[in-house]
Amino acid sequence: MAEFTLYIGNKCFSSWSLRPWLAMRHLEIPFEERLVRLRTPETAANLAKVSPTGQVPVLAHKPLNQNGRIIWETLAILEYLADLYPEKNLWPADIGARALARSAATEMHSGFREVRYGWPMNLRRPKGHKPLDAEGESQRARIEALWRECREKYGQGGPFLFGHFTAADAMYAPVVTRFETYGGTLAADTRAYVDAMLSMPAMREWYAEAAREPWPEPGPDE
Repeated sequence: MAEFTLYIGNKCFSSWSLRPWLAMRHLEIPFEERLVRLRTPETAANLAKVSPTGQVPVLAHKPLNQNGRIIWETLAILEYLADLYPEKNLWPADIGARALARSAATEMHSGFREVRYGWPMNLRRPKGHKPLDAEGESQRARIEALWRECREKYGQGGPFLFGHFTAADAMYAPVVTRFETYGGTLAADTRAYVDAMLSMPAMREWYAEAAREPWPEPGPDE
């Protein structure tokens, strides 16, 4: 029996579920996956059985000789994993890089509403540029500027925001899918980061499993 159980929603559009799933897969932290299908009459009741907030993701952890823990909220899950596995370097070792990574991750957790709503994560949607409104465009530019800052200051050691994969990359993974789906022609440095994220074996696995989901939601035009 796995020490961890991660409860997630539909892979095609559950952006918050992608974040800890990607981190755990990439960092080779074993877990059992339990999918709660969203957008059904039974969804609320099924979520209530596993989630104190009625939302996913939720991580259930049952350490040996303990009664177990439930961790909800994506950023809290990533912080919990960072505490359990310091050798995985989910946050950069350098204090300045770590401060920037945490700031970027928290800004993603609480912000960019117009980008998230204007460009909803939908891995079934055909690629094509979709303009954002003025506020959304400002937020899109902010995301690119933030990625650029992280890469220029601390990303020399690898293709991710801080060189190696961190919690900040996990937090921006669904935004990467949005840029790929809706962003059209991207700036060269943005394109390079998007490509690096999309080429991760764990990300390719998520996309493949999303494509195999038999349910109709969301439609390809949503």
